[in-house]
Amino acid sequence: MKKTLNILAVILGIVFVVLAIYYWLTPADMLPTFLPGYNVAMTTPHVKHGIASLVVGLALLVYAWFASAKKVS
Repeated sequence: MKKTLNILAVILGIVFVVLAIYYWLTPADMLPTFLPGYNVAMTTPHVKHGIASLVVGLALLVYAWFASAKKVS
């Protein structure tokens, strides 16, 4: 169970980091409609959405790193 959770945290962390980059490079009117922040009238990228996605992604990666460390006895 622990190994599965670590793998899931790494995969989701990478997905969120990639999503952050996508938010920074893509204008809001070009985002897919299922992503938060889609707005037809807005032509600038969502910087705050990108920052939030990056923070979540890095937090998941840090969690996976610490959770996979060997326990010192």
